[in-house]
Amino acid sequence: MPLYEFRCAECGQIFDRLMPAGGDSPACTSCGSTQVNRLISMIGGLVGSGTPSSEPRSSGGGCGCGGACACGRN
Repeated sequence: MPLYEFRCAECGQIFDRLMPAGGDSPACTSCGSTQVNRLISMIGGLVGSGTPSSEPRSSGGGCGCGGACACGRN
Protein backbone atom coordinates (compact mmCIF):
# COMPACT_ATOMS: atom_id res chain seq x y z
CA MET A 1 0.00 0.00 0.00
CA PRO A 2 1.46 3.41 -0.97
CA LEU A 3 2.26 6.15 1.52
CA TYR A 4 0.70 9.48 0.55
CA GLU A 5 1.41 12.91 2.02
CA PHE A 6 -1.39 15.45 2.43
CA ARG A 7 -1.75 19.14 3.39
CA CYS A 8 -4.95 20.41 4.97
CA ALA A 9 -6.49 23.38 3.14
CA GLU A 10 -8.11 24.58 6.38
CA CYS A 11 -5.27 24.51 8.96
CA GLY A 12 -2.16 23.80 6.85
CA GLN A 13 -1.24 20.61 8.76
CA ILE A 14 0.91 18.17 6.74
CA PHE A 15 0.38 14.46 7.46
CA ASP A 16 0.91 11.13 5.74
CA ARG A 17 -1.30 8.10 5.37
CA LEU A 18 -0.90 4.55 4.07
CA MET A 19 -3.85 3.97 1.78
CA PRO A 20 -4.84 2.13 -1.40
CA ALA A 21 -4.17 3.86 -4.73
CA GLY A 22 -7.22 5.82 -5.82
CA GLY A 23 -8.76 5.78 -2.35
CA ASP A 24 -10.75 8.69 -0.95
CA SER A 25 -8.73 11.47 0.67
CA PRO A 26 -8.53 11.15 4.47
CA ALA A 27 -9.64 13.76 7.00
CA CYS A 28 -7.00 16.04 8.49
CA THR A 29 -5.36 14.54 11.58
CA SER A 30 -5.33 17.96 13.28
CA CYS A 31 -8.69 19.63 12.59
CA GLY A 32 -10.74 16.86 10.94
CA SER A 33 -11.38 18.80 7.72
CA THR A 34 -11.90 16.78 4.55
CA GLN A 35 -10.47 19.60 2.43
CA VAL A 36 -6.98 18.11 1.94
CA ASN A 37 -4.59 18.12 -1.01
CA ARG A 38 -2.25 15.26 -1.85
CA LEU A 39 1.39 16.42 -2.10
CA ILE A 40 4.15 15.15 -4.34
CA SER A 41 6.55 13.22 -2.11
CA MET A 42 10.26 12.70 -2.70
CA ILE A 43 11.40 9.16 -1.86
CA GLY A 44 15.04 9.35 -3.03
CA GLY A 45 16.38 8.55 0.46
CA LEU A 46 14.63 5.18 0.59
CA VAL A 47 16.75 2.24 -0.53
CA GLY A 48 15.10 -1.15 -0.13
CA SER A 49 14.81 -1.17 3.66
CA GLY A 50 11.98 1.33 3.88
CA THR A 51 13.96 3.69 6.09
CA PRO A 52 15.40 7.04 5.00
CA SER A 53 19.15 7.29 4.75
CA SER A 54 21.38 10.34 4.66
CA GLU A 55 24.53 8.30 4.03
CA PRO A 56 25.89 8.28 0.47
CA ARG A 57 25.54 5.00 -1.35
CA SER A 58 28.59 3.39 -2.97
CA SER A 59 28.52 1.53 -6.25
CA GLY A 60 31.68 -0.32 -5.23
CA GLY A 61 33.93 0.69 -8.09
CA GLY A 62 35.78 3.64 -9.58
CA CYS A 63 37.94 6.36 -8.08
CA GLY A 64 36.82 7.88 -4.78
CA CYS A 65 33.64 5.85 -4.43
CA GLY A 66 34.79 3.04 -2.18
CA GLY A 67 36.41 0.69 -4.67
CA ALA A 68 40.02 0.07 -5.66
CA CYS A 69 41.27 2.31 -8.46
CA ALA A 70 44.45 3.40 -10.22
CA CYS A 71 45.16 6.32 -7.86
CA GLY A 72 45.43 3.98 -4.85
CA ARG A 73 42.27 5.01 -3.00
CA ASN A 74 40.46 2.10 -1.44
